[in-house]
Amino acid sequence: MPQFDLPLDELRRYRSESTEPDDFDAFWEKTLLEAREHDLDARFEPVDLPLTGVRVFDVTYSGFGGHPVEGWLVLPAQHAVQHSAESGGALPAVVEFIGYGGGRGLPHMHLLWAAAGFAHFVMDTRGQGSAGWAQGDTPDPVGSGPAHPGFMTRGIEDPHAYYYRRLFTDAVRAVEAVRSHPLVDASRVAALGISQGGGLALAVGGLVPDLAAVAADVPFLCDFPRATTLTDRQPYKEIALYLKARRGGQERVFRTLSYFDCVHFAARGTAPALFSAALEDQTCPPSTVFAAHNAYAGSERSMEVYSFNDHEGGGPYQQQVQLNWLSGHLRG
Repeated sequence: MPQFDLPLDELRRYRSESTEPDDFDAFWEKTLLEAREHDLDARFEPVDLPLTGVRVFDVTYSGFGGHPVEGWLVLPAQHAVQHSAESGGALPAVVEFIGYGGGRGLPHMHLLWAAAGFAHFVMDTRGQGSAGWAQGDTPDPVGSGPAHPGFMTRGIEDPHAYYYRRLFTDAVRAVEAVRSHPLVDASRVAALGISQGGGLALAVGGLVPDLAAVAADVPFLCDFPRATTLTDRQPYKEIALYLKARRGGQERVFRTLSYFDCVHFAARGTAPALFSAALEDQTCPPSTVFAAHNAYAGSERSMEVYSFNDHEGGGPYQQQVQLNWLSGHLRG
């Protein structure tokens, strides 16, 4: 697929037309206050695996509504054995969020960041993890009204009922959970992810004011008004198909989505931020990624551009960029 979106010089100037709700901050403040009424109850159970370079913990904590959310915490084995919080050996941490349809998978799928000397927390994605590439273990016990198959339209008639209200809250609580571990330095925590995971990282960056860094690769959930009319790929197409069947619902649906548009979270993010965009990406069109980047409030932001790639983006090349960039921001 050739480049189909705006030219690069226009992408660097592009601004979203997504309208931010007047009560955006109040909505999220209330949402998180309600979540924190439940004890975080973060539990870290050691997992016995034939992986000599890391120690793995099966994690459970309370997310939205006090619902249990699963995750993996992967630590460098030598550090876990030799250090403790009391000895000043706490590690910087990377909290990773997973792409659309995937779950936390298996521990051996998550070795990169521990190999680089970081604590690595992988949040499971409630209700997802049956897409065939990474299993999930966290159910979503909340039902919804009529919806198109997938997750994009679950509860979409009301921001309080929308699926991503639960997932974004889980993501904020994931940061709180990893910060509670005695071998993690709570002042040096970064959020990162690809696609849906990148959108979650941006949301967390806007809701958690003291993150050390945010890295969002080809992020999803940005600039809904443009994304849903520019691309006919899933998952954005779920919204279009829903509206195709429910004529006249556009205003209500886009009002709900405005509470979850990561452009608005980016406008509140202050941590150093690393973005990436792929100019042939039809899943998360580059203009929607630049919309979040260009709205980002923090003074330190950068964008890696992959001119001839689709939604795979930079792949391992972007991981190398992240390794170097996060080492500079997380190592004290």
